[in-house]
Amino acid sequence: MSGKFQLKKTSNGQFHFNLAASNGQVVLSSEQYKAHASALTGIDSVRKNAVREGAFEIKDSSNGKHYFVLKASNGQVIGQSQMYASLHSAEQGCESVRRHAPEAVLHDESAAPAA
Repeated sequence: MSGKFQLKKTSNGQFHFNLAASNGQVVLSSEQYKAHASALTGIDSVRKNAVREGAFEIKDSSNGKHYFVLKASNGQVIGQSQMYASLHSAEQGCESVRRHAPEAVLHDESAAPAA
């Protein structure tokens, strides 16, 4: 089973997506987008940048845990991971995004955008 992008509409009418690995674990979450089309563009950006050298940055949180961000070539953050207890786990999370994002199927769970 491959990974999947889950696109949802939030309670405030915006759009948000998660990338889930083949085991169902969410490995990357997006910001909120005002437009459905912008969220789709964000998913395309994740697909392209996940395989780009230097696109991932692992960071330390204030509570000692680790997380990573995926950045576009212009430096803009296009997704963030969950918190990981170890640096090694965060590195494995990056690898999971690299492996799953390019071929992940899209499950659009948002209502069809208004015309």
